[in-house]
Amino acid sequence: MTVMVEPLTEATDPYCLAPSAAAGLLHDAPWRRFASVGDSLSVGAGDPTPGYLNLGWPERIRQILARVRPELAYLNTGRIGATTRQALDEQSARILAFRPDLLIVPSGANDIVRREPDWAQIEQTLRRMWELAAGTGAQLAAFTLGRAFVIPVFPDWEDRVRALNEITRTLASEYGGVIADCEEHPFNDRPNLLSADGIHFSTSGQAVIATLLVRQLAYVLGSA
Repeated sequence: MTVMVEPLTEATDPYCLAPSAAAGLLHDAPWRRFASVGDSLSVGAGDPTPGYLNLGWPERIRQILARVRPELAYLNTGRIGATTRQALDEQSARILAFRPDLLIVPSGANDIVRREPDWAQIEQTLRRMWELAAGTGAQLAAFTLGRAFVIPVFPDWEDRVRALNEITRTLASEYGGVIADCEEHPFNDRPNLLSADGIHFSTSGQAVIATLLVRQLAYVLGSA
């Protein structure tokens, strides 16, 4: 006998918070100027998933924070395909002028799409980004890359992701940032996690990482 399993929706997903519940966790959030800088993960790019709102994680966070702070200002300077160096060159001025008090820092996914990554250079460039971000005085946050994110042309890709994630965790610890850790999260095993390109999170993934970020920010506030 075959047992039919209903596909998850945003309402039934055990790793997703309803917007009202998420806003409840952030009910005393002080942030009024929310910004995201970096690449496609910072943009929240991804294909729609049936049963989930067609929203990337940044817009989800914006809507949640706006429930708490209707006066919330929001800026997303992210560009699909940007390396951390490009983000520094192209986006820093706008971020500094915006004066965020909550800022999402890129995780460097495009920095490791090279035949031979220069790890010293990658760490140095990410550190420059964290230094600039910390200089705003904002609460900082970042994501680690999920293990479902694979580029088969590089046989050592899993090692690259782990190494990059360790750099992100180290810098977050040094600069007082929080990490929404996607690397070993169970959602990596979902067949609909990634978009058709096999790289970007679909909206089912976007919904989960928004919840991961909310929970980490709630810990900062002492409300989780």
